[in-house]
Amino acid sequence: MNRDVAVLETENLSIGYDQDRRTIFRKISSAKQTSKKIAASLNLTLKRGEFVCLIGPNGAGKSTLMRTLAGIQKPLMGTVSVLGNQIQHIKPAEIAKFMSVVLTERILVGNLSVYALVALGRYPYTGWLGKLSAEDEAIVREAIEATGVQEFADRHVSELSDGERQKVMIARALAQDTPIILLDEPTAHLDLPNRIEIVRLLRRLSREKEKAILMSTHELDLALQAADEIWLMQQNKEALANGAEGKSVMLTGIPEDLVLSGEFETVFRQGGFEFDRHTGSFKIHNPVYGPIGLVGNGPHAHWTKRALEREGFRVEVDNGGEGIVELVEDGHTCKWIYHTNGHAAPKELNSVAELIHALRSRKYQE
Repeated sequence: MNRDVAVLETENLSIGYDQDRRTIFRKISSAKQTSKKIAASLNLTLKRGEFVCLIGPNGAGKSTLMRTLAGIQKPLMGTVSVLGNQIQHIKPAEIAKFMSVVLTERILVGNLSVYALVALGRYPYTGWLGKLSAEDEAIVREAIEATGVQEFADRHVSELSDGERQKVMIARALAQDTPIILLDEPTAHLDLPNRIEIVRLLRRLSREKEKAILMSTHELDLALQAADEIWLMQQNKEALANGAEGKSVMLTGIPEDLVLSGEFETVFRQGGFEFDRHTGSFKIHNPVYGPIGLVGNGPHAHWTKRALEREGFRVEVDNGGEGIVELVEDGHTCKWIYHTNGHAAPKELNSVAELIHALRSRKYQE
């Protein structure tokens, strides 16, 4: 598979929306068309076989970009090209053969069965009667099997859970047999296991079916683990402060490069938390009591460190002003030995909860 083939490209793309500015003067009404620019000068490339995640804060313009790429919304400036053809020059019926879209909104499909809904993906290829050929039927069955929904293919869509329904919508997009699949926050209303399953499914389909898949999401941790590339939209605070148009800018790259460059920290830094490039997760700012030592390694040390930091301690390697916590492991069991800096005897504790309770008790006594 040649993964350097660009299937979707933008050139100097500006996105936003038009708005009417109406003026009423001496009973004469006139309308002036103005544009609200959200982002400008976007030069993006989506390649075959890639799984790309579009992420960014609320209001950055992710959904507007997705609608523009899908041809649902016109660009303010610049071009969107699909397989080298500008999308505005492609008939809507033909676009459906190049690109399939899964939106966030819950689709009401009445009493349609799962199979019937997936079969709708073949609509661009059927005649006006919508009759499926043997080849169409085979493609529908393949999409159902690839997404793992064959166990409930005969059930009504209205009977499905949110996670099952989302997998069916992906199967419908897969049955459409397009080189590009766009998904706008497909995991928005799902629990954690279903979010993970959907992301794993999309990554697998990008590989096995050579699809170019773009997913907008707020699942930063999953995007860091699964995406081949990340499109990171961030609000241009300087432009916002000056009232300038084009308030969002785009950064692209593989997840590791964006983390190491500090871009994630910049984009997601807030007053009460920040992105930690060392762990790839967010840290809540807690009041710090002081340094505390931690001696140990492995999972017990990792989760003990998290608990201590949540309590407001700055964890050092082996010493600290608030004492030292030593982990003594014996097979699958662990003891937490808390050494104070005073003359009190060390405390032997049996769990992280007991350790935290001992530290809180000491603070109250002080």
